[in-house]
Amino acid sequence: MTSARWKATCSTSSIARTPRWCWRTRASPTASSTLTWRNDWQRHMSMASEPLLRVDGLTVAFGQQPPVVRGVSFEVMPGETVGIVGESGSGKTMTALSIMRLLPPGGRIVGGSILFDGMPLHRFTEAQMRQVRGGDIAMIFQDPFTCLNPVMRIGEQVAEAARLHRDRAEGEPNELALQMLRAVHLPDPERIARRYPHELSGGQRQRVMIAMAFICHPRLLIADEPSTALDVTVQLQILHLMREMQQQQGTAVLLITHDIGVVAYTCDRVLVMHRGEIVESGTVYEVLEQPRHPYTRQLLEAVV
Repeated sequence: MTSARWKATCSTSSIARTPRWCWRTRASPTASSTLTWRNDWQRHMSMASEPLLRVDGLTVAFGQQPPVVRGVSFEVMPGETVGIVGESGSGKTMTALSIMRLLPPGGRIVGGSILFDGMPLHRFTEAQMRQVRGGDIAMIFQDPFTCLNPVMRIGEQVAEAARLHRDRAEGEPNELALQMLRAVHLPDPERIARRYPHELSGGQRQRVMIAMAFICHPRLLIADEPSTALDVTVQLQILHLMREMQQQQGTAVLLITHDIGVVAYTCDRVLVMHRGEIVESGTVYEVLEQPRHPYTRQLLEAVV
């Protein structure tokens, strides 16, 4: 439903597999609009020769326990949207945190490699990673309230991202912050900039996180369950906004989610993760229409 009008009605499994309303183009039916953006993506992928992100054999462990991520390999091309889908504990968030080198205490990369534009992130020092985080690679987390500083005003926090990466931010940080708050469609951005995180709604806080992520024009955005903690109507607004910002800046997106419906609407390719391993991968159409692994079929059956 959008603009107070129903756009598609059928069983939930049918919507997840073959949605008739394509939110990317805000058009229907499937035969024209969905194929159009998929064909555009395929042409773009054929022109891109080298992946922006290449993860090869990534293995992550905590202490002497068995690895929580085992031999994970995948690529993300420039401008592409790749989804990693799986239930809680499947290892998808640990994979994302490994790319950012933000593993919790005790976690370590024990095998494999992470190459971003040819740079070996798995070998980078903390000082080197600070130059990458928030600049070349940005991340949006599931709960924006825990990520925002409760004693700093919103405008100061958004501007801080630009100050930390002046080589990538174009313009004066405070003015850039207001521009980004406008870009994410927050009402009265000047007033929002003077407020503290607890004075905003969950959807507004997530829009602030999106503004912070895109202020330095990242080449890769990692979005870890960016809409899960929000009401269903706000979820769609946030997904729309992320796609809008992605198209404006040409950013590649790695989307972490447990929701197969979100994958169907937003992603070009999907990786299905189970017990620390990728058990199936392919284009969204291939995986959702002709799932090969039993776990993928279980995920699809769960939306019925």
